Amino acid sequence: MAEMTYRRLGRSGLQVSVLSFGSWVTFDHQLDDTLAIDCMQAARDAGVNFFDNAEIYANGMSETIMGNVFAALEWPRWSYVVSTKFFMGLHDDVNMRQTLNRKYLMDAIDGSLERLQMDHVDLVFCHRADPVTPIEETVRALSDIIDSGRALYWGTSEWTADEIRAAWEIAERHHLHKPVMEQPQYNIFERRRVEREYARLYDDIGLGLTTWSPLASGLLTGKYLDGIPDGSRATVDGYEWLAPLITDEARNAKVRALVPIAADLGCSLAQLAIAWCVKNPHVSTVITGASRVDQVTDNMGALDVVDALDDEVMARIADAVK
Repeated sequence: MAEMTYRRLGRSGLQVSVLSFGSWVTFDHQLDDTLAIDCMQAARDAGVNFFDNAEIYANGMSETIMGNVFAALEWPRWSYVVSTKFFMGLHDDVNMRQTLNRKYLMDAIDGSLERLQMDHVDLVFCHRADPVTPIEETVRALSDIIDSGRALYWGTSEWTADEIRAAWEIAERHHLHKPVMEQPQYNIFERRRVEREYARLYDDIGLGLTTWSPLASGLLTGKYLDGIPDGSRATVDGYEWLAPLITDEARNAKVRALVPIAADLGCSLAQLAIAWCVKNPHVSTVITGASRVDQVTDNMGALDVVDALDDEVMARIADAVK
């Protein structure tokens, strides 16, 4: 397997592995502590140094499991990067749900640190934009969290370009910590935001990207070409909404058109799809997920495919999914 490479997170000095490991869906729902240890260690052995999480994943249990794994594996804290995200909230209270107000954020960071068994996280994301709370209030709260040492960098997830720019300009104007990164969905089927909407932000503010769903919720693995197999994420309680997306006939026809391309490269469909995301130089890291060690190994094999994606192959992929 090719060696892991590392990219700067936007204009920051922080370097993250081009492939990272995330816990969405799998932790608690499909992985207990033991499986999580095995998968995270396999990712670490492949050179992964960034592990992504969020307060809302499995209603806090995802952070708890990941915290237990870090404690069990006893990796030096300086040797890895860990994130969390805030917005959805865990408490059924008017000030604690779907908000980025100061009260919520100050409570949320302490809760996440307790579950992760850490004194700080490296990255904090605003999981979605809050149309009600003034952006300045959110920016000041995140900047204060960084000043307190409970987080090192902050960014956004699924914000519009205008919202990101507004937050950055407020921070610039008031000498506060600026947003460094955005976490958007990005895959062969979902390209508009990364390739068009954010285009000016890469040069203007140095935006870094930690992209999610490189496999389009598993669609780009090809495992849904003949229906939904038992044990897949679409069968997990609370994720039934994925079913119509991953059984879409038009998209599955495009996946079938990718099969011979992967075959010619001697790789899996998943490796082709992940490598395609890595090929974009604006992507700092591609977040992968897995419920088994062999899935981690297969995902990491995408590193062997990146250099094979020359202009001709990229054109073939574009033709297959147009």
